[in-house]
Amino acid sequence: MTEGTPPAFLDAVRALSEALTELAAPWVVIGGVAVIARGVPRFTVDVDATVVGSGLSIERIFEVFDRHAIVARIPSALAFAQERHVLLLRHDPSGVPLDVSLAWLPFEEEAIRTAMERDYGGVPVRVPRVEDLIIYKMVAARTRDLEDVERLLLLHAARLDVARIKRIVVEFAEVLEDRTRVEALERLLRSAGLER
Repeated sequence: MTEGTPPAFLDAVRALSEALTELAAPWVVIGGVAVIARGVPRFTVDVDATVVGSGLSIERIFEVFDRHAIVARIPSALAFAQERHVLLLRHDPSGVPLDVSLAWLPFEEEAIRTAMERDYGGVPVRVPRVEDLIIYKMVAARTRDLEDVERLLLLHAARLDVARIKRIVVEFAEVLEDRTRVEALERLLRSAGLER
């Protein structure tokens, strides 16, 4: 699924993978790269990852990333990361945007702990179980995320723990006070033949 991926993009994925590995904190890729690594053909221009936040200082993360030519892409990136728990970065040589979030929730920690290594154009990346990737996508719930969920459901239908996906999406929807995620998931499950 990575045929034709520009070498500069693969360089950015490799730099991020190496930097996260150097941090020695559990991590996982969660965006388009993870969807592609899970077998869905699609295009992406950025890399999204999450790393377990406990025991890490944001200053150290920036120091390690700097050694891998990964730099802040906004002014006051350190303050933004401290407030929002998201590092908005760029792989300097390629210009590829990288978003790295700090994981604190039990769901995130479990998703990271149970992640599996996959090959992405010759670069080892850690990706979540398909159910966890679907949950991440349903929490974001942008149009592209819902399209990804639809394709992941169709591709992996026979092996999914649908009850777990529904339970966790309902929990997030309750916390966010937004039932539209649950309704969207139910619609996608029906479309994939996984629910009546």
